[in-house]
Amino acid sequence: MNTPLQSPLQVINRRNFLQVCIGTTAFTLPRFSFGAEAVHPSNPADWSKRTIVVRSEDLPGGGMVQNFTSAAEPLSNDRWRLWISRSGKVPFNIGIAEGIPGEKMTIHMAELSSGDPVDAPLSIGNLPDGWRPVQGVHLLLKNGRNRLYFWAHGKGVVRYLAAESDDGRRYRVLDPLRPCLYHPGDRTVSGAAAAGAGLGRMAKKEAKPEPNEPLAPASLITNDATNVYQLADGSFELFTASLLEVGKDDPRYIAHDNCPGWVRVIDRFSSEDGLQWTDRRRVIVPDERDAIDQQFYYLAVTYTERGRIGILGHYRLQAQTMDLEWCFSEDGIKWQRPARMAWLPRSSPGVLPDSYGAYASHNLVHHGGKWHFFYTGVNDAHNHKDSHGAPTRVVMHTTADRIWK
Repeated sequence: MNTPLQSPLQVINRRNFLQVCIGTTAFTLPRFSFGAEAVHPSNPADWSKRTIVVRSEDLPGGGMVQNFTSAAEPLSNDRWRLWISRSGKVPFNIGIAEGIPGEKMTIHMAELSSGDPVDAPLSIGNLPDGWRPVQGVHLLLKNGRNRLYFWAHGKGVVRYLAAESDDGRRYRVLDPLRPCLYHPGDRTVSGAAAAGAGLGRMAKKEAKPEPNEPLAPASLITNDATNVYQLADGSFELFTASLLEVGKDDPRYIAHDNCPGWVRVIDRFSSEDGLQWTDRRRVIVPDERDAIDQQFYYLAVTYTERGRIGILGHYRLQAQTMDLEWCFSEDGIKWQRPARMAWLPRSSPGVLPDSYGAYASHNLVHHGGKWHFFYTGVNDAHNHKDSHGAPTRVVMHTTADRIWK
């Protein structure tokens, strides 16, 4: 049974605005209970110096590079395969970059087709003409097949699709007309469904589906920034950003945000096959300990012997900055946030391109005795109205010996 999309988000008024915004700059990490063992996050200073792995100018065809939500997979001889995306003022696409971090990477962007996938280092077939993939999530399933999830963008289309492959190179979209999730802007989202998802301002939206294309149900309407994981028992869980509507008289309404009037929160879905998603729950929302402009842009999860370590997109709307916040959960539903600040601090302006924001990949990777983390660094504000120099995006790499104490 699906959990109603009601949020425990505190009603914040002008009287308690300053109280909610007060914080401290001291880095104090309280201990908490993780099962029977006391654990708390490692210190930000434990991360080593960061390396730029892929620059936007490395992309064939131009655009801006990102590895947001995408996997990093270790290969042999210190080599890695990084799943990446191209976005910006060019057609979106998914690709792979292979090589040794710090050296020149070999990049292959996906060959797209509406028919069968073509023979190429990476291809996606059964994708309607004009639909472009971004924010890929690659999983090696327990049955040996490869599955690739991504957000597809096209004329009237913004939806989350799944594709599969036997060889890890040629992927076929399973059903482009019956996606895993829908963005509110998708052509199949009606005003009634949008209102049912809590998006009352979209109640007059007219759905314009293609023939034989079902309308989007309210239960599957989210924002974007989605991560999918297969669990030890073979089932799946999905974490995605969803929207909570607030009015202009609410102090959480930040006019200069690119999406004013919407509070981004984290929802979790579960699935037996990773294709049909149910049991939607709202699992992370800002609360009375957060600043009034605090929102959560994404959640990336790493599974360890102690439980789930989460990297939460810590988005501050006033400053338009994106940070990486450490959190944890034993079950994927109840999450604790002991630090509520950047776990991997952004660089100073002009030093490295992650001075304005950091966007997490799919998960941390324990390899060769170290924890590896690849992420997207940006030097411009989320609303793109300010930047530290010419706007750019890069994929960066950093390592640590531990991720908790």
